[in-house]
Amino acid sequence: MSFEITGKLIVKYNTMQRSETFKTREFVIEKSDDINGRVINNYIKFQAVQDRTAIVDRFNEGETVKVYFNIKGTRWEKDGRVNYITNLDAWRMESVVAGGSSTDSMPNYNTSQEVSSGGAQADDLPF
Repeated sequence: MSFEITGKLIVKYNTMQRSETFKTREFVIEKSDDINGRVINNYIKFQAVQDRTAIVDRFNEGETVKVYFNIKGTRWEKDGRVNYITNLDAWRMESVVAGGSSTDSMPNYNTSQEVSSGGAQADDLPF
């Protein structure tokens, strides 16, 4: 199942090479909602993986964008301790202009990739 959200691009981070064959890039959007006359700001961090890390390149911080994403959850166990990690995996972005949106040049398809890290990282994260 895929989701979408529109907000202002606040920050885009550099691409991180997590292993020899796996890379990620994170970015944050600000979503503002008016609830009973009170504006609530939420800051939502997304990750893009592999060939999708470039989807953020053509957007500027401060620009309003629509992000299409999947929610992925991972169970991680180490030394008998269990932890759960949730990622918002972005797979497409569009510019939002007055009266609609302008599509990104990325193809409109949703692929789910199961990726395993090819070795233990120094921080022992499962990705």
